[in-house]
Amino acid sequence: MTETLPQALECAADLQTLPYFVILSIMRTTKIVSITLPPPLFEQAIALAKEENRTMSELMREALRRYQREREWEQIRAYGAKAAEMAGVKTEEDVVNLIHELRKEQRSKQSKSPQEG
Repeated sequence: MTETLPQALECAADLQTLPYFVILSIMRTTKIVSITLPPPLFEQAIALAKEENRTMSELMREALRRYQREREWEQIRAYGAKAAEMAGVKTEEDVVNLIHELRKEQRSKQSKSPQEG
């Protein structure tokens, strides 16, 4: 019996009559990935998963999420460093001074604009 998935779905009245492989392919919402780790890192991962009562899959998913967040923050830091360089900001004191200057300008603009009454 060599049915394609659409054919099997058309022929099946309910899940009990579907072939097992069709049920699995319908239910699977994840992809299987194989990775290699050096033995010491593998042992550390096993110990950590056991300590946190997680599966290796959960541990690897969390590691990937954290890696992605760290990369995003690195991009934000790089953008900030470039913007600071363009603005001539070298120290935290420079940031404070720029904030004070901006606020002073805003207050000045507000006091010059006609007051609505």
